[in-house]
Amino acid sequence: MASKQNQRAGDNSQQLQSENMVVNIGIDEKRAREIYQEMNLQLRKDYSQEALKIANSRVSEFEDRLLPKMDAVDGALEAFADPSFQLLLVEAQKTAAASERPADYDLLAELLIHRFKKGENRVTRAGISRAVEIVDEISDDALLGLTVFHSVTYFVPVSGDIYQGLIVLNDLFGKLFYCNLPIGNEWLDHLDILDAVRVSNFGKLKKVEDYYSDMLSGYVDNGIEKNSENYNKALSILKINNLPQNILIEHVLNPDYVRINLPNKDQINSLTLQRPIAQNNQFFLRTIPLSEEQINGIKEIYDLYKVDNNVKQQNINKFKEEWDKQPNLNILKEWWDKIRVSIQLTSVGKVLAHSNAQRCDKNLPPLD
Repeated sequence: MASKQNQRAGDNSQQLQSENMVVNIGIDEKRAREIYQEMNLQLRKDYSQEALKIANSRVSEFEDRLLPKMDAVDGALEAFADPSFQLLLVEAQKTAAASERPADYDLLAELLIHRFKKGENRVTRAGISRAVEIVDEISDDALLGLTVFHSVTYFVPVSGDIYQGLIVLNDLFGKLFYCNLPIGNEWLDHLDILDAVRVSNFGKLKKVEDYYSDMLSGYVDNGIEKNSENYNKALSILKINNLPQNILIEHVLNPDYVRINLPNKDQINSLTLQRPIAQNNQFFLRTIPLSEEQINGIKEIYDLYKVDNNVKQQNINKFKEEWDKQPNLNILKEWWDKIRVSIQLTSVGKVLAHSNAQRCDKNLPPLD
């Protein structure tokens, strides 16, 4: 904190000043709606009198979807003062006016929020601009297929518990399956034409359960055999690094082994500990990051895992059995495993799919 402040207010801003503080009030929701209508005036001359009523109705509905979402994101309304954002807003209004599908208005709103959050990246910005243009052109089933494909390749559970991880995935795809998944290749040709994907007949996708077995390798890796020499080494490493013994849990796919409670080895760096803290005769749990020595200690334990392909294959088979118990994951498997081509999402496809996924589940993390 500095003792002096020097701030400048932009156009259409107000400043409230006291002896020691300057508060800068920029774009509020009222002003954002005024800007929205100012941008919309540019479009009205493009429509006949007969089309204008329909266009205005759709653009107004888009406004009512967009503004509350923007207002809920800290600082997002300030984007309405950005010339490049205003140009994108006009394009979004054009798309909204051309679309009879109400879900498109929410999707456009998510794209504009993403533009605010990631707009400094020109590659991302170009992808969002193109995505806004094609929202009203993409079919329902192609958009769903694109979103599900992206979700498989992008979202993974953070829980180290195998059962909980599969439940989280099942719930996610339950939210995404808002219509029937596309069949055949027509939807892929459609997405290719719209620059959302690149399709190749050379190669094909891994089976979805095999894909997740690799992505969630911490669930199926062998772990350490109980009461073995490596097990005792692991306990010693935990003690030396002041780590709790419950970091090692019983391997539910093979009860003769223990494993670190992680979905994959890459998550070790993100592990935290909870320590009890006494304050005013009460105890609270405080989350603290691991030290570099503790992180290296856990990596040492992971390196003690038994290497036995037969045991691991048994774990993978049991993992697949648990997968099949989840109804939405079963639907995903039947659909995914019928895709006979290789698919690569473009920057356009990624932002479109991610925005649509967030439209279905607002708790999903942002696109990196």
